[in-house]
Amino acid sequence: MVYLMKSFRWINLFAAFVTICVINMIMVIMVSRDGFCSQPAPRPPNFVIIFLDDSGWTDFRPFGETDYPTVNVEKLAKEGCRYNRFYVPQAICSASRSALMTGCYPGRTKMVGAHPPRARGLDPQFATLAEVLKPQGYKTAVFGKWHLGDQNETRPPARGFDESCGLMVSNDMWKFHPESRNFDQWPLQFWNNGTITIDDVTPSDQKNLTAWYTEHAVSFIERHKSEPFFLYVPHSMPHVPIFCSKRFEGKSGKGLYADVMMELDWSVGEILQSLEKAGVADDTVVLFTSDNGPWISYGNHAGNTPFRESKGTIFDGGIRSACIMRYPRAISPETVSEKLFSSIDLLPTFANLAGATLPTNTIDGKNVWDLLTGKAGATNPHEYYCFSTGDTFEGMISGDGRWKFHLPHDYRVLVESGQDGTPGTYARKRIEMSLFDIKVDPHELTNVLETYPDVASTMQRYAEAHKALLYATSKKSSND
Repeated sequence: MVYLMKSFRWINLFAAFVTICVINMIMVIMVSRDGFCSQPAPRPPNFVIIFLDDSGWTDFRPFGETDYPTVNVEKLAKEGCRYNRFYVPQAICSASRSALMTGCYPGRTKMVGAHPPRARGLDPQFATLAEVLKPQGYKTAVFGKWHLGDQNETRPPARGFDESCGLMVSNDMWKFHPESRNFDQWPLQFWNNGTITIDDVTPSDQKNLTAWYTEHAVSFIERHKSEPFFLYVPHSMPHVPIFCSKRFEGKSGKGLYADVMMELDWSVGEILQSLEKAGVADDTVVLFTSDNGPWISYGNHAGNTPFRESKGTIFDGGIRSACIMRYPRAISPETVSEKLFSSIDLLPTFANLAGATLPTNTIDGKNVWDLLTGKAGATNPHEYYCFSTGDTFEGMISGDGRWKFHLPHDYRVLVESGQDGTPGTYARKRIEMSLFDIKVDPHELTNVLETYPDVASTMQRYAEAHKALLYATSKKSSND
């Protein structure tokens, strides 16, 4: 009898256990079905933009076979995607930066050319990417060359950046310029969080710029690894005059420009390593590119491009920049994309990833995330992208990347390059209305305007509409 009672007791306990398990399973199913599951929401991605100044297409492997090592940029490409068709809307400093930060064409913001020291720069009515991300809880920082305004209301602290340091203008806008005396009246200043810390930057200071920007970037990542962040690192180099720190002087054995490239590559490595150390590498979109093509008149102090012409023109040598993006959660490693996109697309694309609201001001860029991640069937949402030099609208490219259309315009062409920091000489040429099939003619050598009249007519119609929209009035600015 005692044995039977013990057996019944164990049977009852087992039945109760089974009943509790079944009830728990039913509750889990119901909670999951009704969307009340308490799983934490996915973390929004961090964003790191490394933006070089006047870097050439072939300055880094895998885009070119360099005679100096660039192991960290190669690593970034191996772990992400190499984009061969990345364009900027204007191949000049301030204009390119404003397009990146606002998602707008320079013709819309009137932020064209390169503004001089103490100028107002970008109108605050145009929101920056930092201002778009901050309401989503992002910490924001810019360490490097700003060049979007050098007044209280247009410097980084007023444009959405929690932390900042660097130069407000190009590093050649100083009293040591090899030709121009336009900048003698303004000392080149180094700013840190809204305060001038070096009132008159010297050549010795310039040697430390790349290292200073990098050190600030690494510190920022470490301090904000537990929250979403946007880190913008617009390096002053390799814009002339070029400098590198003492540890990189002569390191390449191939001249100063190669030394500068090696230090920039080191900087990329330090940032990547800090992301790994902070445990946020998989949660971070890293973008590496340049504001435009090389300033080839500086000869051995300039980079190289395989495309026609260079900085300051709308030929691909000026507006087509090498680009790499890494985001382990969505971008496949060791991939190469021939899909076309532009710097104006980054603000809406990153805003979408962050769950942020687009600015109230009109923007020209579009969300191209499906294109960037290689989604099957993804196409570019733009019918065309437009290009300008200074305040002159000069041409466009079709959204599929095949057709490049030039309106009649003058452009500069190199006659003789300079050496060791002294510029060479340019001549002016003129191109008439032209159409190039970039698919078979990436160097823009053969005008097929008469061969494809329907395409030419369509592109001309787009050009007329764009000109009427953004160029009814214009505002002039410096072009270098």
